[in-house]
Amino acid sequence: MMISFDNTENAFKAKSNSDLNRSYWLFKMVGNPALVKFGAKTAPIGLAIGFKGLIKNTIFKQFVGGETINECDKTIAELGKYNIGTILDYSVEGKESEADFDACCKETIETIHKAKNDPHIPFCVFKVTGLARFDLLEKVSSGTVLTEAETREYERVKQRVHSICKESHAAAQPLFIDAEESWIQPAIDDLADENMALFNKEKAIVYNTFQLYRKDRLDFLKQTIAKGKTNGFHVGAKLVRGAYMEKERARAVEKKYPSPIQDTKEDSDKDYNLALEECVKHIEIMGLCAGTHNEKSSLFLVELLNKYAIPHADKRIFFSQLLGMSDHISYNLALAGYNVAKYVPYGPVKEVLPYLIRRAQENTSVKGQTGRELGLIIKEKQRRRT
Repeated sequence: MMISFDNTENAFKAKSNSDLNRSYWLFKMVGNPALVKFGAKTAPIGLAIGFKGLIKNTIFKQFVGGETINECDKTIAELGKYNIGTILDYSVEGKESEADFDACCKETIETIHKAKNDPHIPFCVFKVTGLARFDLLEKVSSGTVLTEAETREYERVKQRVHSICKESHAAAQPLFIDAEESWIQPAIDDLADENMALFNKEKAIVYNTFQLYRKDRLDFLKQTIAKGKTNGFHVGAKLVRGAYMEKERARAVEKKYPSPIQDTKEDSDKDYNLALEECVKHIEIMGLCAGTHNEKSSLFLVELLNKYAIPHADKRIFFSQLLGMSDHISYNLALAGYNVAKYVPYGPVKEVLPYLIRRAQENTSVKGQTGRELGLIIKEKQRRRT
């Protein structure tokens, strides 16, 4: 069956006319950089003075599953109707206390328990910054010698990560460790490798995330695959382009070191597709999730599955997009029998606000993203009128 991402009837099957109109106006606003900049500054103030309902019924509703894990049930069921899985993502950021880190660990384990009993939740996910201080991860990543107190603190971080991965292994529930900023990523990579070696003996349970907008990540992926082969564990790989480009480049200028980000989008695209092929070639010892909103990369993975005679529904290979974005990719792939899952963030409106602001900024900064979403929505609105 030929895949076409132009079929808007499939793409927006789950959206009512009012849903479509809300998405239309939202992406119109997100397409205005000045408005997004203004909104990023004023949204926290608006929330504080009583505009929670407005935020919850607009941008929150587009990109977030709910405020609690149980509020996500409607989204999980709705996606499941179209054979699209849910990746529950507790998107609370910027915490600094041990109590907050323990609470995030507990919440992540709750998502694993929920996923274990629901066939519509193929993966769970967490960020290490939900379990550890950013500054501590930066120190560990730079090789700075820790104080005794920091060493004890980092042991608690390792224990939280271990307990989450252990719970996933016991539940046979695959788990993503999200990638973050390059200057804390070495610590995250080490935690991912350590837990893959422990829990991926029979299949990929723990997945590391590889940001291919970085110049060094394709080589790092190859090294990780080689390490898996040598040490007898499966490699879980979630491939993304990346989400911190402007911050990465700005810091490189400020600190006077070469930017880790690819020089051009074409370089990112090339490495992303090479990474896809590297994973498919070694799929016997891997699990792969292609997290991408890029049509060409999605079609390239479809071609790779055909080239290597891998069934569409092989559970070792998933496509993934964010909730509220790129439905034309998600729904058309799912209809053709491929494994698809949506990232579904959840958490209190106040706590998820940084994530929402980042989504708005990403749609503004990624060339063509907002225009593509708007164009597809307009096409579907016109189709429904005829």
